Amino acid sequence: MAKHKTPEINSTTSADLAFMMLFFFLVTTTMDVDTGILRQLPPIADNHTRTEVEIKDRNLLQVKINQFDRLLVRGKPTHIERLKVTAKEFIKSDVGRQDLPELEEKVIKGISKPVMVSKGIISLQNDRGTSYNSYIQVQDLLVAAYNELRDEAAMQYFGKRKFNDLNNSQKDAISEIYPQRISEAEPKNVGGK
Repeated sequence: MAKHKTPEINSTTSADLAFMMLFFFLVTTTMDVDTGILRQLPPIADNHTRTEVEIKDRNLLQVKINQFDRLLVRGKPTHIERLKVTAKEFIKSDVGRQDLPELEEKVIKGISKPVMVSKGIISLQNDRGTSYNSYIQVQDLLVAAYNELRDEAAMQYFGKRKFNDLNNSQKDAISEIYPQRISEAEPKNVGGK
C-alpha cells in the first residue's frame, strides 16, 4: 500500500511576512531627494592669509529678507517681482551710471574684442525668522538674473539661444563676463527683536 504524504501547513509567521513585504516596498520605492542650491564654495583660506577686502558701496547690492518675509534692496522696501530686474540691471551695469557697479575692461579667451565686466557683488542676508520659501524664492530670482544675462551673452557672442547650448570653453568665456557673485551673510535678526 502506498503512503500518501499529508500537505504541510505554511508555518511562516505573520511578522516574518510583514517584514518581507516592508523590505520589498523599501527596495522598490523611489524617493524624491531635494537637490539643494548649487554653489561653488571658495577654497579654504589659511588662518594666516585672511585679508579684509574693501568693497565700494556702488559695487555692492545688499538684499535682505526680514522676519516677515519682506524684501529690502539697498535698504529700501522692494516687491519680490522687481528683484530679478533690479539684479540684472546691477549685474550688467552701465558705464555712465554712478549708482551701478564699476566696470573693468577684460580680454577673455574665445571672444574677439575686450569686454566690460562688472565688479558688482550681490550680498544676501536673511533674518532668522525668514521662511524657507521666501529664502529659496529670492535665491532663485538672483540666479535667474545671472542665467538670463548669460543666455543673452551666449546669443551676442556665439549666436546660441541658451548658455547651456555652448561648449565648455564658450561657457567659461561667458562665465567670465557674468561671474555669479552672490555672497551670503550669516542670518541674524534683520527685522528687529
